[in-house]
Amino acid sequence: MIKNSRMLTVLALIVVFTFVFTAGTFAQEYDIAVIIKATDSGFWQDVLTGAKAADEKLDNVTITTHGPTSESQIAEQVAILENVITRQPDAIVMASTSSDASVPALERAYDQGIKIITIDNKVNTDKVHSHLATDNIVGGKLAAEMFVEMAKEHGKSVDSGKVGLISAMAGVQVLSDRDEGFITGLNEYAPGLEILETRYVDNRIPEALSTAEDILTSHPEELVGFFADNNHTGAGVARAIAERGIAEEIPVVAFDADDAEKRALEEGTIDALIVQDPFRMGYDGVRYAVRAIEGEELPAYVDTGVTAVTRENMDDEEIQNLLNPDQRAKAVLAE
Repeated sequence: MIKNSRMLTVLALIVVFTFVFTAGTFAQEYDIAVIIKATDSGFWQDVLTGAKAADEKLDNVTITTHGPTSESQIAEQVAILENVITRQPDAIVMASTSSDASVPALERAYDQGIKIITIDNKVNTDKVHSHLATDNIVGGKLAAEMFVEMAKEHGKSVDSGKVGLISAMAGVQVLSDRDEGFITGLNEYAPGLEILETRYVDNRIPEALSTAEDILTSHPEELVGFFADNNHTGAGVARAIAERGIAEEIPVVAFDADDAEKRALEEGTIDALIVQDPFRMGYDGVRYAVRAIEGEELPAYVDTGVTAVTRENMDDEEIQNLLNPDQRAKAVLAE
């Protein structure tokens, strides 16, 4: 009887310890740091909306969010990355402004066993578990196609004339790819157009506004229109068009879709937006980080897609879902 009692006690303890171990295993929290390029941008807030939706959707994930105020603050972003690494998260999801400046820290984190998922901008190292981003050369070519279409709708000839190209910053790979795609596309679709020398504006809306004004003043008769390669340049060019009251005369195509750009599209001071999927970058970035932590083999690159949005299609359900990350987050969480 005593022997049986002892056996039952041992069995009971085994059951208890098994339950505790199993519960502990399933309850393991993954600490994932999300580092964006800038907190002053609607695009990057949309990325965080996606990341936070993944945090809420996944029971065993806790994210922290980080980023400098402006995309021009590369050194500050690297310092933020260094501080995050000292905390030893399970994974880092990062949109690095520079393709080179963050590499030493990212490689060190990778070697320490931290899983690295990059989004948006590719960094120049293989020590990354997966990269999720727009194919910006494809996006740039799509911008050129839309520019030609919008120029014709404005009654402009694409056989000759000049095009202003306003870029947020020099030396940023995603912007260089967009500009390269636009130039390549325009040479293909409208080889008679001359693209003016690229103007860089330090990712500042007021500088984009004044640069657009300068181009309009310098080429009053020859200017066909503008391409702006991100949200801040798009907003600045749209202001210049609005202030001069020339929306019917000058077509503008811009990348991204923050609130100022969406208003400009509605008002006609931007004619087409080349829209990325920042929500997906944030949402899938976190989900891919979990998959990397759990040992899953991931694709080296995931194309997150790009879409042309005009006043004609902006109210379509699919487009509205793309333009309204908060609405999309609610739908994802309801699934």
